[in-house]
Amino acid sequence: MTAMDLRKRRYLEAMGIQVWVPRGIAAPALENESPPAVEHPPVFVEEAHTALIPAAEPAPPVLAPGAELNDPQVATMDWDTLTARVAKCTRCPELVANRTQTVFGVGDRSAPLMVIGEAPGQEEDKQGEPFVGRAGQLLNEMLRAIGFPRERVYIANVLKSRPPNNRDPKPEEAARCEPYLKRQVALIKPRLILSVGRVSAQNLLKTDTPIGKLRGQVHSYQGIPLVVTYHPAYLLRSPQEKRKAWDDLKLALRTLREATP
Repeated sequence: MTAMDLRKRRYLEAMGIQVWVPRGIAAPALENESPPAVEHPPVFVEEAHTALIPAAEPAPPVLAPGAELNDPQVATMDWDTLTARVAKCTRCPELVANRTQTVFGVGDRSAPLMVIGEAPGQEEDKQGEPFVGRAGQLLNEMLRAIGFPRERVYIANVLKSRPPNNRDPKPEEAARCEPYLKRQVALIKPRLILSVGRVSAQNLLKTDTPIGKLRGQVHSYQGIPLVVTYHPAYLLRSPQEKRKAWDDLKLALRTLREATP
């Protein structure tokens, strides 16, 4: 078995995809295998993640509902100002009434890879961090499979507040949150965006095209290459689709390498 076959087997097993070996051929051990060569070599960390605790600073004033809708200052905010504004955002009264806290984003603010999901769920709302729980653990394995541990990417959502009963974001909610997301993208300047799930992809690409037709090609968001894949929660319900997700990850890694100077 070649070194390429060994790496591929490592990737597939990290994704939970069973690897079949022809009878009579022993599967080689993977304990000493090196991870794939990427710009940022993987550094494995514990799965447990705690909520981010922002540095103490004066709380910004709470704005009346709708007061920020046409605020041109969002496009020029630094990280601290943007984080504070999102924490006090009242653009969507229904979301404000339902949330425990906003979920801004987490990770490396100079990451070459940015992951964008849908919206916080119940656990994310409690912890203040995107992609926790079983779906978050699977996302971690997906990222590690292409050489990017969680702390070396930046993870955010289309919405910063949890929708009631985890329903899909309404179009107007996504539109009100988009200036925040655009500013995050502008500050990070990632070389690739991985859009995770149907809701994320359709909102970022302004389309109602099914996710199955958005996969397998490189799109663009704010001039940055974007690759679409399935949401980890969907993969937990439909493990037979993991091979397709693996194809998406390979496309993402190949695109990222081509975009690297």
